[in-house]
Amino acid sequence: MITAFAQAVGLFAATNIDDIIVLSLFFARGARQKHITRTILLGQYLGFLAILITALAIAWGAGTFLPSAAIPYFGLIPLALGLKAAYEALQGEDEEDFASTSKVTALTIAAITFANGGDNIGVYVPVFLSLSPASITVFCVVFLILVAALVFAARWITTRPGIDEILERWERVLFPVVLIGLGLTILIKGGAFGI
Repeated sequence: MITAFAQAVGLFAATNIDDIIVLSLFFARGARQKHITRTILLGQYLGFLAILITALAIAWGAGTFLPSAAIPYFGLIPLALGLKAAYEALQGEDEEDFASTSKVTALTIAAITFANGGDNIGVYVPVFLSLSPASITVFCVVFLILVAALVFAARWITTRPGIDEILERWERVLFPVVLIGLGLTILIKGGAFGI
């Protein structure tokens, strides 16, 4: 079990380290919202549970409901949200109006997390196929614990003196750029639309 625990930690780190950037931008975007940490934590858990359920379903032979060729098209989710955020930023709204129209929701975070999880699914399926049910359980429990650690690490980064000011100043630009880049990367890496 100790080996399974160590492998799970390594696999989670390798497949989710990029989420710190996206989560940090969500913290910056929602800095003035009440209960933003709870909202982000809930959204990250919802999205990650969807990733786990999909990976387990595919590993256990239920992959017919979500063919692997469909996974790259989830890149359309962050692409659309990034384009919407870019449009809002270009409208030149003042800070008060922008803060009220750019509310961070758990469902948005869940959608981005799931869309960014195509690589997770692609890696988790073969790993789950090689594990016993007990080891799969260990992996899933470790992953779910580390989701909270990931969110709190992003929160910690976002609240560091200097970083918080940079993120607050540049969030309106960085947020859409990162989401558009993420969406395009998912689409291109997955070969969506024959790209």
